[in-house]
Amino acid sequence: MGAAFDDDLIRNVADVISTEARAFSNFDRAGLDFWTPNINPYKDPRWGRGQETPGEDPFHLSSYVHALIDGLQGGYSPKYKKIVATCKHFVAYDMDSWNGNFRYQWDAHINSQDLVEYYMPPFQSCARDSNVGAFMCSYNSLNGVPTCADPWLLNNVLREHWGWTNEQQWVTSDCDAVQNIFLPHEFTETREETVAAALIAGTDINCGTYYQELLPRAYEQGLFNISVLDQALVRQYSSLVRLGYFDGDAVPYRSLDWSDVNTPASQQLAYQAAVEGITLLKNDGTLPISIGSNTTIALIGGWANATTQMQGNYAGVAPYLHGPLYAAEATGATVNMVGVPSGQGDPTTDSWLQVWPAAEAADIIIYADGIDDDVEAEGMDRNNIGWAGAQLDMIGQLASYGKPFIVMQFGDQLDNAPVVSNENVSALLWGGYPGQDGGVAMFDIVQGKAAPAGRLPVTQYPSDYIAQIPATDMSLRPNKTSGSPGRTYQWYTGNATFEFGFGLHYTSFSVSFAGNTDNGSTYAISDLIMASKETYLDKTAFKTFEVDVENTGSVTSDYVVLGFLAGQHGPQPYPIKRLAAYQRLHNITPASTQTAALNLTLGNLARVDDHGSTVLYPGDYSLMIDTQPLSVVNFTLTGNATVLDYWPQPPAERFQTSDYFVGGYGSTYDGETVLDAFENIVEG
Repeated sequence: MGAAFDDDLIRNVADVISTEARAFSNFDRAGLDFWTPNINPYKDPRWGRGQETPGEDPFHLSSYVHALIDGLQGGYSPKYKKIVATCKHFVAYDMDSWNGNFRYQWDAHINSQDLVEYYMPPFQSCARDSNVGAFMCSYNSLNGVPTCADPWLLNNVLREHWGWTNEQQWVTSDCDAVQNIFLPHEFTETREETVAAALIAGTDINCGTYYQELLPRAYEQGLFNISVLDQALVRQYSSLVRLGYFDGDAVPYRSLDWSDVNTPASQQLAYQAAVEGITLLKNDGTLPISIGSNTTIALIGGWANATTQMQGNYAGVAPYLHGPLYAAEATGATVNMVGVPSGQGDPTTDSWLQVWPAAEAADIIIYADGIDDDVEAEGMDRNNIGWAGAQLDMIGQLASYGKPFIVMQFGDQLDNAPVVSNENVSALLWGGYPGQDGGVAMFDIVQGKAAPAGRLPVTQYPSDYIAQIPATDMSLRPNKTSGSPGRTYQWYTGNATFEFGFGLHYTSFSVSFAGNTDNGSTYAISDLIMASKETYLDKTAFKTFEVDVENTGSVTSDYVVLGFLAGQHGPQPYPIKRLAAYQRLHNITPASTQTAALNLTLGNLARVDDHGSTVLYPGDYSLMIDTQPLSVVNFTLTGNATVLDYWPQPPAERFQTSDYFVGGYGSTYDGETVLDAFENIVEG
C-alpha cells in the first residue's frame, strides 16, 4: 500500500482492520493489542522484511503511520481505543540474516545525524505526533547497547524527549529480545542482571520467558526497586482501561459482531488498495488491451495461480484469494495456465515443455512471476536482487513470439533492466503483495477497467548494487573510502533502474504550480520562528503550495503529486532531493483539472546536524514536483541557523564488544572492525 501514496486509503484500511479486530475480540477470537505497524525505513533491498514496510523514505513513512494509527486506534486521543497499535522495531532494525550476521547479535553503528535524519522520524511520528499505544524494542543493539536494555533510547528519547508519557503506553520486547541481551549480545554478566537492565530501561513486557522466570531472583538480589515493576504493571492495566476492558457494554465497540466482518464495503476497499498500489513500469502502448470471449491467454509463471502468496509474510485468513488465474478466467477468455516454478528457488525446466504450445496458441501472453516468501521473509534476507536466470530465460523466449507480452511482477523489487530493455516485452506491471483481490485488480488494469497510478515507494537498484555495499553498513551518504554509492534516492550516486516515485499512466498530465507561488521570495528565519505557536517548532506551518494537475489525455486516472525539496542549505554533502509533501488526486477525467495542496512545515525544510539536532538553515531551496521534475518553485531563507529540536545526547562509552559472537562478512571494513570504522567516521 506504500505505492499508493494515499493517506486517506491507509486510514480507511486501518479502520476496517480495527473494526474487524474488535468484532473478533467480542467473540474471544482475538486480543486488542496488535503488533503492527513495522515502520522501519527500508533502505537495503536485500532485507527480507522490507515487504512489511511502506518504503524507504522517512517522511513518507511518518505520514503513512500517522494515518494508520488514527484508523487502528480510533483517533489520536479517544476515550476508548479500538485497539492498541505497536510501532516496531525500535530502532535501526533492517537486517535479519546476511552473510553470517544475525539480527539477534547485530550491533548497528549509526552516527547521530543518520540516526535522527533517517531511522527515527517514523517512530517520532508514532510517539509524539500520533500517541500510539505501544512500542516494540528490537533484537539488535544500537551503538553498543541492546535496544531493550537502553534507558537512553526508551526513556530519554522515547518517553522524555517525545513526550510519550501517558500511563497507558508501554514497551514490549520483540520475542526473546530480552534473553538476547544476555546471549548473544553479552551485554550483561548474569541472567538476573539482564532482566533488571531491561525493566529499568523501560521494557515493560517481555515476549519470552525471562521475566517470569528471573524477575523474582533479580528482585531478591536487589537489582531493581519494586516501584519499577509497579510502573510496568500500571502501564499495562491502564492500557486495558483505555480499551474499555472493564467497562462492559458501555464501550461502543462491544456491539460489533460478525456482520461487521468482511462487508461489501471492506471487500471493495481491499480491491481499491490493490489497484492504487499497482505501478506501471513499462508500456509500449499495448495496454490497456481488450480481452473477451474470443481471446486466448497464455498465463505462465510461478504467480499464475497465486493464492496465499498474494498476502505476504504476515496476514490473517482471507475470505477469498482471487489471483491472476481467477481473474483471467473471469474475463471470459480461454486461459491456458502453466504454473512453472519461479526460478528463484527452483531453476529446473521440467515443466517448460508445456509452456510453448500455450504461447503458440495465445493471442496474449502474460508472465506472472517475481519473488515471494520463499526468498524474502522474517529471518531470511535476500542474496541477490535480480531476476533469476531461469526467469529471464523464460521471459526472453516468451517475448520472442512477437505477440502482446505482459509481465506481471509480484513480490519485492527486482532489477528490471533486462525486462525493460527487451523490445518484445510490451508492458511491465509491478503488483507487490496485492492481497485478496490482487489478481482482479491487476487484470482490471490490464483491460483498462482501472488506470494505474502507483509510484515506487523504494529505489529499484541495479543488481550489482549488492556488491558495492554490505547490508551491515548503516550509513546513508556515499563514501569514497568504503566504496559505498549511498543509500536511497536521497543519496544514491549510481544509476537506478527505476527511481523512487517512478510510475507511468495510461493518460498524460500537465502539472504546474497554481496561482501566485511567490517564486524567488525570501523569508527571514527569525520571522518564521517568531510566528510559531507550536509546542514543537518543526510542526510550524511554512507555506501551502497548490499544484494544478490537468488530464490532457483520454483516460480517467488518479495522479500522485510528489513534492521534493532540493538545494544548498545545511551541512554538506547535500542530499540529491528529499520528499517534503505528497497527495493523491482521484479520478481526474479527461480535459479536467484537480488541485493538490502541499502543506510544508519548518520541519520539512530543516536538516539534521552532526549532533542530531534539527536545524533550520539559511540558503536556497527548490520545491520540485514529480521525479523529472515537472514544475519548480524557488525560495530563500535568510538569517541565522536556528535549532528547532535539540537532540538528547547519548552517554559516552556505550560500546560493548563480544569475544565469541562475532559477525560474518561485512562486519569489517578494510580490516577494521565495524566499531573501529564507526569511531573513525565520528572522529573524521
